[in-house]
Amino acid sequence: MEKISVVVVDDHPIFQQGLVDSLSLEEDIEVVGRAANGNEALVMIKEISPIIALLDVNLPGINGQQVARQIILDKIPTRVILVTAYDDLEQILHAMRAGASAYCSKDINPQKLADVIREVALGNYVIGDKVLSQTELDQWLDTYIDGVQRSYSDPGEPFYPLSSREMEVLLYVTQGMSNKEIAVLLGISHQTVKNHVTSILRKLGVEDRTQAAVYALRRGWVRLDPEKIEFEENNDG
Repeated sequence: MEKISVVVVDDHPIFQQGLVDSLSLEEDIEVVGRAANGNEALVMIKEISPIIALLDVNLPGINGQQVARQIILDKIPTRVILVTAYDDLEQILHAMRAGASAYCSKDINPQKLADVIREVALGNYVIGDKVLSQTELDQWLDTYIDGVQRSYSDPGEPFYPLSSREMEVLLYVTQGMSNKEIAVLLGISHQTVKNHVTSILRKLGVEDRTQAAVYALRRGWVRLDPEKIEFEENNDG
């Protein structure tokens, strides 16, 4: 019997080991590699082309959704299952549009996860308790995508509601930098940075810089050392 080859990617050693140990109990599943960040995962996936990549959404470097997107762009046959601590509809929509085949909460039962892996290996898609075909997934996306009020500026980056420049500004906002500091770093005017910040708050539906930073961190868009994060809600300097 040919086993389902799986790469496990998570930057928390205990959780990563738990996944490996759990999957090792399944006779038809074989863990063939593990990684702790998105960049390392992408290199490994390109090299060994596993059937399944089991990825945490919130990874250092490029996040799980970005890895999923790159796998699609590079036409790698590996199918992606994303796992996350933040299980909400908007995140699921981002993940499935990015190219994931399944989206699971981190509190998923180990046997259920093994079943998800098997379904995805067969070519199906899994969202919660739903097992979908490609046609059914497309219908599901069409049903729910209109319910997401935020606009998506970059068609090539479906998991971000922001443009590339806005994402760049948001990264530095999350690092606690002032508008003036961001302007100097990016070589743009102070007013342009303020305009970007205003646009970011509007698109994310949040009220201030702190909420925008938390929004990005919770969704794995940026991954930072918490000791370096300083939020200043009214930091327009």
